[in-house]
Amino acid sequence: MSDLGQQVQRLVALGYPQRLGMTVEGFDVAIRPLQAHVPQAWADVDIDSGTAGVVLVVNTPRLPVRVTLPLVERNGHGAIERLYPKKPEDFTPTGAAPILEGEAYLMLGVDRGNATLNAVPTDAAHTLSRHGRSPLTIEEGVALLLQWPQFLQPNRCFMMLGSRCGDRRVPALWLRGRQPKLGWCWEGNPHTWLGFASCLSRSSGVPLPAADFCPRSPTMRRAT
Repeated sequence: MSDLGQQVQRLVALGYPQRLGMTVEGFDVAIRPLQAHVPQAWADVDIDSGTAGVVLVVNTPRLPVRVTLPLVERNGHGAIERLYPKKPEDFTPTGAAPILEGEAYLMLGVDRGNATLNAVPTDAAHTLSRHGRSPLTIEEGVALLLQWPQFLQPNRCFMMLGSRCGDRRVPALWLRGRQPKLGWCWEGNPHTWLGFASCLSRSSGVPLPAADFCPRSPTMRRAT
């Protein structure tokens, strides 16, 4: 499912257009300009190496992590959030993962971080920067798993240094048994089973305008 059209269909199957107040056609049309940012030659997804050439990200307040994370399902097990005492919205993008205009964009050259397993987060951040890579945010990590939940493998999971909450907590996605879990780890602690997910670049974003409708009027309804 590396083709952009297939990724769009995956989000359609998860009910993204309806959740955004859009028609399926309107959602497809809004995403279509992103095709211009897909490189002519790019790597297909490789679960074993933990890489993907192109990943579609929908990042909008209308679909916060608390809504999108439960849509991640791996082998029949839905994802759970265990960020207590923090909440997903407490984690915001850092300067290494800039906020983009628009509500949908592409990540290019995504890497789960196999080469950074067992690294201390501060050292991993320097390594990513040295190689011209940008750490993923929580929203981007969830977007990756919505397309390919198998990106989480035993002993091959990842932190997201692109989102921080102002203290030493670093958010991470890993497997609790067979269940995907969004949690956090302390900044100074290395983990043999956690790498640091990153991308080479991000495309410009596009808006996702909701369909015009008035739910109180009997003469108007949402287009289907």
